[in-house]
Amino acid sequence: MTVVRINRAGPLATIQDAGRPGMLRYGISASGPMDGAGFARAGRWLGGAAAGGIEFTTAGLDFAVEGGGLAIAGDGGDFAIAINGKARRWPLRAALKAGDVLQITPGRWGNFGYLRFNRTLELTPVMESLATNSIAAIGGVDGRALQAGDVLSLGAKLKRGSVTRPEPYLPDAGPLRIVWGLHADLFAAETRQRFVTEAFRVSSRIDRMGFRLDDPNGVFADTRLLSLVSDAVLPGDVQILGDGAPSVLMRDHQPTGGYPRIASVTSVDLDRLAQCRPGTELRFTPVTVQHAQRLKTTP
Repeated sequence: MTVVRINRAGPLATIQDAGRPGMLRYGISASGPMDGAGFARAGRWLGGAAAGGIEFTTAGLDFAVEGGGLAIAGDGGDFAIAINGKARRWPLRAALKAGDVLQITPGRWGNFGYLRFNRTLELTPVMESLATNSIAAIGGVDGRALQAGDVLSLGAKLKRGSVTRPEPYLPDAGPLRIVWGLHADLFAAETRQRFVTEAFRVSSRIDRMGFRLDDPNGVFADTRLLSLVSDAVLPGDVQILGDGAPSVLMRDHQPTGGYPRIASVTSVDLDRLAQCRPGTELRFTPVTVQHAQRLKTTP
């Protein structure tokens, strides 16, 4: 049996797969990779990846292989990687054997990276998914982030299919595209206009549940809105919190929210936002729902 033993893992390193779409009716967000495009690129680079993989952050990840070999591929943000102390190029595809040690540290940009395997992860699905939702404490390894000492057993080797070598990739630096939200009309016309003309910054308060934004130009400084009756929310919804701070809901969002939602970030650009490190300047630009539906993820 092939085993991956975790020697070091950052606080947000988790097992993810495509997630649990359709489970919001039961109060469970879909979860899944923060950067779905990066997760998919790693799978195509491997050519026959198991559904589940590891999502890690700038805190890095170290693991050792025991008992047998496997093939891996990595993509997502930019990271530095070494196998047995020897630096390798990122994005990565490599064959590992028993005794090999892999070490990942942050690179030039991005918050999240992915490792996909050519063997299945021997974990028990919850609601038909291996995705870790730490808010609901389900999926992955006991519904929590990975930690040193965890052992991941890998099962059957998958048949290798077509391989797509990733091109050098940098995320688009343009504005994040949004569609106006359910409560946009509760904000003054001037506030809505400034929302799409002024810059915001990613704060240090980011996690899989949401990215809080700093508002250096005071777009929402004078906004006074009462909390609303809670209703369903979705990834990408831009809530304006009680203190006037914008917060973009991410993959492990709560099922309902009572703050007004001025807009929703398109699915394609939510991947881009996930890779924006604290301090990154952001701007928004509105598009129609029809335009948003035609957008494609980066191959």
